[in-house]
Amino acid sequence: MQAFTSAATRTLLLLGLACASAAMAQNSGLQRTLVGRADVSVPGREAVVARVEVAPGAKAGRHTHPGDEISYVLEGEATLLVDGQPPRIIKAGESFVVPAGVVHDAHNDGSVPIKLVGVYVVEKGQPLAKPAP
Repeated sequence: MQAFTSAATRTLLLLGLACASAAMAQNSGLQRTLVGRADVSVPGREAVVARVEVAPGAKAGRHTHPGDEISYVLEGEATLLVDGQPPRIIKAGESFVVPAGVVHDAHNDGSVPIKLVGVYVVEKGQPLAKPAP
């Protein structure tokens, strides 16, 4: 029964994260596709791996994560806006880190999508992203 409960809980969490990501994508041109998740050595935390895409001319929207974001840009370029830091152009082949709880955004002013792999080391049971003012 415990294995079923654990699997059911994970399924519900995945559905919740997917719904939160879909809601953010509908509003901003951001698409986040979860491709994996696993426990990490820090109690109460997990790693979530996602493919992330911001459409041409779109903005990801100001948001935060309940843990650190570590991302690698596969294709395209965008302006990364992290509160407290100057804007930064991120391009294919580059990476960036956004600390837990820090408000950030990405603007794709180009004509092609920016695609990246995001790894999030986050609190278990929390939405992967939350909109920020």
